[in-house]
Amino acid sequence: MKKLFTLAAVAAMAFSVCAQETSSKEDDRDPLEETEEEEDALDITEVEPPHKEVAAWPVFFAVGNVPETPDLVGFRLTIPYSDKQENVTGFDIGFWGRAQYFEGFMLNILRNDVKDQLSGFQVGLYNSADRADLFGVQAGLWNEAGSLRGAQVGLANIVGQMQGVQVGLINRAEDLNGFQIGIVNVIRNAEMAFCPILNVGF
Repeated sequence: MKKLFTLAAVAAMAFSVCAQETSSKEDDRDPLEETEEEEDALDITEVEPPHKEVAAWPVFFAVGNVPETPDLVGFRLTIPYSDKQENVTGFDIGFWGRAQYFEGFMLNILRNDVKDQLSGFQVGLYNSADRADLFGVQAGLWNEAGSLRGAQVGLANIVGQMQGVQVGLINRAEDLNGFQIGIVNVIRNAEMAFCPILNVGF
């Protein structure tokens, strides 16, 4: 019995000594280290995923430069001017409208300008497009395009490469597979570069 009591006393003493050493080690820790560890833990838990730009699509109505978005589908009212929507599909009505890509109907009194690809109609005083290879129609006082498959109707029609018809007072094309109807008709790379009234290129 005495032996058991002695063993129990020794075990209790050893446990208390270990507990004191552990607590003293925790007390000896640098408070700055604790702060850094807490900040690291916070940094890990508070990390947000990288932000991705989400297109405001579809947008059914826009006025001027609002909203500023890569894609707009629906109706854009360009009063007095708009160029903050890069890819427009639908109707564009107002005074001066610009877009990188446009599919639909542009009716701007002063200027319709498509920097890259047009597929649709432009009606206004001054119409311009870089490419309308799928289908394009320009109607106004001055129409110009880099390449166009469709029609130009206006006072002056200027195009680089075209498949279709030009109707106007002055028509000029670098290469044309189609017809020119007007007073001055020029197809610069054709055998008959100039012909009034009617010129044909193939």
